[in-house]
Amino acid sequence: MSREVAVTGLGLVSPAGVGTELTWRGVCAGVGTSTEDPALASAPVGISCRVPPYDADAQFGAAEAWRLDRFVQLSLLAAREAVSDSGLEPAHWDGTRVGVVIGSAAGGVATFESQHAGFLERGPKGVSALFHPMALVNMVSGRLAIEFDATGPNLVTATACASGATAIGVARDLLVSGACDVVIAGGTEASISPTFVTGFARMGALSRQSARPSSASRPFDANRDGFVIGEGAGVLILERLDHARRRGADVRAKLVGYGASADASHVTAPHPQGRGIEQAMRRACTDAGLQPEQVGHVNAHGTSTQLNDAVEAEAIRRLFGAEVPVTSTKGVTGHTLGAAGAIEAALTVLSLSRQTLPPTANLERLDPAITLDVVTGRPRPVATSYALTNSAGFGGHNVSLAFAV
Repeated sequence: MSREVAVTGLGLVSPAGVGTELTWRGVCAGVGTSTEDPALASAPVGISCRVPPYDADAQFGAAEAWRLDRFVQLSLLAAREAVSDSGLEPAHWDGTRVGVVIGSAAGGVATFESQHAGFLERGPKGVSALFHPMALVNMVSGRLAIEFDATGPNLVTATACASGATAIGVARDLLVSGACDVVIAGGTEASISPTFVTGFARMGALSRQSARPSSASRPFDANRDGFVIGEGAGVLILERLDHARRRGADVRAKLVGYGASADASHVTAPHPQGRGIEQAMRRACTDAGLQPEQVGHVNAHGTSTQLNDAVEAEAIRRLFGAEVPVTSTKGVTGHTLGAAGAIEAALTVLSLSRQTLPPTANLERLDPAITLDVVTGRPRPVATSYALTNSAGFGGHNVSLAFAV
């Protein structure tokens, strides 16, 4: 079977905008989206990066919108855009050859919290019969299968903040093995809730720069002090390249490499020398048949935490040198957790197809210990055929995806 996989559709719902073009413009503008969040008034940290308002009743119908946890709603919005962008018509495709792989770190957090509150207040009668169909993490892929009549392999990946990138890698494996012709792949997260945010705050993982919330997420900056929690969804339509060409699809890019690793070091901190993320990047390059010098851009995980940014930056420098252009779009979007890898994969595809690198927002003074060419200030024109995007998650999960045009 051919190992060539095409990206033929993109769908994005992020704090930078509802839709791919709005998200792209937002990250290129380089202005952070973090604001004070009234829903987090009881939490130790009260800022977040929310998806702009949308009319759920108009999108899904009032009855259906009520039955969908927000993390599923966001995935449906992104997937609808991606399928439309691909030119595929679910009414006419062979659903047995279409898979769905979606990543999510937490699933229906809002539903879990509301149902728990109902139970404490009213006992068993305060818990809805829809609790599990709304909250279980696997329901997102099941809902997408129903929406698009996709009856092929159907699963959810849960590798914390690498979940969306893992989903794309697993989807590629399904295509390369011949199990599918098309896979709807990506990640989604909507876990901005007082309890969930408090957990991160208690760990010391969140930025507390609430006096200037829009600049609190500052990857690679000398004054970074933690990430800002975000929400969103990213979906890519992946096809076997021969399948895409037979139908005359517009191939935005090719997914040419997938590397994954485990730090096997610490449950929350990255490996001190970045062994895991470097191994994932090397595997992605090897899988793609690339030499490090061929890679012209790295979309970094770049969370704005002290440890992650320093460790990842050093691993990138060791493998690619100090001259490779690096960016982190989390300065704009915040950290969308399980959705981040998919959103950033889509942005990497756009960077390659448009030969433009978004800036790293809020980078005012590069950490002196980070010796990389971090794109900042404004979008940078670039001439390159290959780019990598990195993701990492609690538990020591690392993923790197290689794209080509």
